[in-house]
Formats: sequence, C-alpha cells, structure tokens
Amino acid sequence: MRNFEFLEPGSVPEASRMLADLGDECRVIAGGTALMLGMRQRMLMPTHLVSLGQLDALRKIEFDPRTGLRIGALALHAQVARSPLVQAHYPMLASMAGRVANPQVRNQGTIGGNLCYADPATDPPGCLMALGAQVVLAGRSGERVLEMEAFLVDYYTTALEPDEIVTEIRIPALAPDALGHYARFLRTAAEHRPLASVSLLARRTGATCIEARLAVGASTPIPARLRRAEAFLAGKAVTPEVAAEAADIVAADIDPVSDMRGNADYRREMVRTVARRSIATLFGLATD
Repeated sequence: MRNFEFLEPGSVPEASRMLADLGDECRVIAGGTALMLGMRQRMLMPTHLVSLGQLDALRKIEFDPRTGLRIGALALHAQVARSPLVQAHYPMLASMAGRVANPQVRNQGTIGGNLCYADPATDPPGCLMALGAQVVLAGRSGERVLEMEAFLVDYYTTALEPDEIVTEIRIPALAPDALGHYARFLRTAAEHRPLASVSLLARRTGATCIEARLAVGASTPIPARLRRAEAFLAGKAVTPEVAAEAADIVAADIDPVSDMRGNADYRREMVRTVARRSIATLFGLATD
C-alpha cells in the first residue's frame, strides 16, 4: 500500500469539489471494508482518500408513512438490521441486512458504500431493487435520484459521475397487504457471499397473488427484475405447481455468470430452487 493523503470534508458540496479537483487519483472512503482490501492487494493505489466520516447527516434512518423509508448512505448494515423502523415496516430489508457478509463487515460497512462498490455477489442491491428503492446522488450539478436499475450498470460499475457521492437510499411505503421474503444460497456454511439470491415482494389476499416484484442477484452481473415471472404470478392462486412454473420462468429469463464459484448451468438451477422455495414460503406453502 503506497502513501496517500486523507481528506475529511465537512459537507457534501465540499466532498464533491474534492472529487472533481482530484480526479481519478482519489477514492471515496466510507466504511472502507472493500476499499482497504483493494489497496492492500495493490488493486487500487489512490493518492488521496476523501473520507465521509464527518458527514453525520448521512447516518440517518427515518420513516414517514406517506413517503416511506430514508436511509443515509453512511448507515451501517448492522444499524439497518437493528433499526426498529426497518424491522417494523420492512422486515425483509432487516432480515437481509442482518446476513450481509460477516459481523465485522456488518458493523463497519455502510449501505451506501456497498451499492457504490457494486459487487455482483452481495446482498443489498437485489433486495433494494425488489423494494422499489431509489438512490440519491449529489454532485456539483445538484442532486439526482435514480432507480436501482439505472444506478447499477455492470460488474463493479455504477452510474455515479466522478464528482458524485451517494447520500441516501429511499424506499417507498409498502401497501398494507405487502409481504416480502429475501433468500440467499451459499455453497458452504463458511461462505459469506451468496452464490444466488432471490428477493420477492408481493401483495396477496389469502393464497392469491395480487402483484409481485421479484429480483435475482449474485448469479447475474447485476441484479435483475424478472418481469415475466411477476406477470405470471399476478392474479393467480399460488399453489406448489404455480410456484414451480414461476421459478422455471425465472431460471429461463436470467443470464447467469460462470466463474470459479459456479458455472452458468449450476447457478441457473440454484436460482430456480431458491425462487421456488421463496414463492412457496411467502404464500405459506410447504417447502422441500
């Protein structure tokens, strides 16, 4: 790791100016769990780190029944998991946040930093996509609000401009009849990065699905909404057969990656299984 300058802006505009002035030779640091690893391995060698540690306004977690949840970019995964507001109104999100990586990462890593790193094999992006989350970006030109699908561009690539930082994540209020379920598949109990994840948010009346939002992550370059499966579930009484057919549609519509952790065929089958079980669980069916 080479020497670098550590800068601590006192405001978001000051941070944006630093990023604009320093260009490609600087990096933003929040929790630093991924950045410091990259620097130790000499994959990244910035001359300057712009720390967001002094921007306490970015640590908030607030809820309004009309507009929904607002999570500051510097909120820790552990804080999201423990938040009474998140647990009461978005239990799916609290469940996901409580399983991110390992305790060390959950107590050091931030939700905003996780999204900016855009690791394909991580938990928050797919869950947030299913919840209809938006990402708020701030830069010299002002503020932008992007849907998750617009923010995530490719492997480790986001829509952030060089002078922008993520300031908060907004999640709309859920309908009273909405239920959510987040599931992940790990190859072994020792792993902490999922091989596949499925996030399902559905409005239901009894066994009937009124509306569904389903996103697959970890097995694809970026999380993907499965709109054909969503349309298939809408209006149907969900039986084991319906859950299996919806999972087949999910598996057919994803474009899984192949790497040393698993080839595309294996990942497709794991996504099929996790999707079927997730649908069955959300609608109170027995799972194998």
